[in-house]
Amino acid sequence: MLSEKLKTVSRRDLLRLTKQFGITSTLFAAGSLSGAVTLPRLAEAADSMYKKRFKTEAKHKLKFGASGFTAKNLLIERAGCLQFARDLEERTDGAIRVEFIGANQICGQLNCVKKAQQGIVDIYAASTQNSAGGAPYLNVLDYAYMFPSRASQYYFLYHPGSQKVLRDQMRKRHEIEFLFSHAELRGIQLGLGWKDKPLVKSVTELAGTKNRVTGTQLGRIAMTLMNLNPTPIAWSETLDGLKQGLIDGAETWAAAVAYANMSPVVSQSVNLEFFCGTEHTAMSTKAFDKLGGELQDAVMESAYLAQVHVQAANEASLVNTVGFTDPQLPNTLFAKHNVRVAWLSDAAKKEAEQMCSPEFQPKEWEKWRSRLNAWSGGMDTYKFVYDIAREIPKDTLAENVEPRRWWKG
Repeated sequence: MLSEKLKTVSRRDLLRLTKQFGITSTLFAAGSLSGAVTLPRLAEAADSMYKKRFKTEAKHKLKFGASGFTAKNLLIERAGCLQFARDLEERTDGAIRVEFIGANQICGQLNCVKKAQQGIVDIYAASTQNSAGGAPYLNVLDYAYMFPSRASQYYFLYHPGSQKVLRDQMRKRHEIEFLFSHAELRGIQLGLGWKDKPLVKSVTELAGTKNRVTGTQLGRIAMTLMNLNPTPIAWSETLDGLKQGLIDGAETWAAAVAYANMSPVVSQSVNLEFFCGTEHTAMSTKAFDKLGGELQDAVMESAYLAQVHVQAANEASLVNTVGFTDPQLPNTLFAKHNVRVAWLSDAAKKEAEQMCSPEFQPKEWEKWRSRLNAWSGGMDTYKFVYDIAREIPKDTLAENVEPRRWWKG
């Protein structure tokens, strides 16, 4: 992890380097080094990276607001932000220069999409669920049990159908170019009040608990139907909510618990997998359209490369860094903090699905389904995505999904 790599570099020295060479050049440099990183090594790499990035005058300077992400936590949840930015600069020979601004310095989970629409940032990274407040069409990803696995999520993201039902609609309705995304499925992350209780085996055991919910409207429908009392709490306040016992649990995914330092206050990660956890990177359509054809092609190719990277890297991180397995590797974050993974049986997941999904509870979804269908131009959005997600066998491993360029379908 980057924290280990940089343990010989003081915070003061790191700040001095970022002031001299810029945050982005320093982050790119740190990410390119292997093993323990000393101050002289990092300074040399940052100097080299700075000279490489600024050897030519950029035609377009793009501001990338990456909500709470840093080079350190992007090695836990592999969202691909830095890989995309670095490749785009290299691919365009410096014609595009990206200023990476993470750690909530310019925008956060709930407002990055709004700031892209306002032109404050050109590119942003945040979860689609938190971004749904500013771009409601993103709710199209959040029908309960529409995706049976992480593999089906990646398959959809690569599928040309995602261009039709997701990307084209985001461009038309919200002036946002959806580029790529990490893919996990959301469960309930229980606080320390469940530390000494048996592993949860059914969603019915959680009936009446109070759980944090994101900005997604559809996630609230599913949680209400499962009697999970969805409680809107900002992502930045969720850690304190769990720590203080104000909520029993939080609706999110495993890597999010790990990267946000929530592992010490989570006791069970209940693998409910009831709807998307998608940390996406997107771009303002206005900024995209200013680039012209050749540079737009470069953005798409860098997005494709980032998507392939994320698919492999995040699957590896779930095993080697997060500890989202049973048994867990000893040095993972979940193992260190005694976070137990509560794997639900197929029967238990079917029980939950029958409680809350549009397939089994259609009336509860009519309002939002009709709204999303109208916004899409008349598609049955749930059925459209549901069918794509089931074109591959249910037991397909996420790392085995074949990448393809979705816009060339």
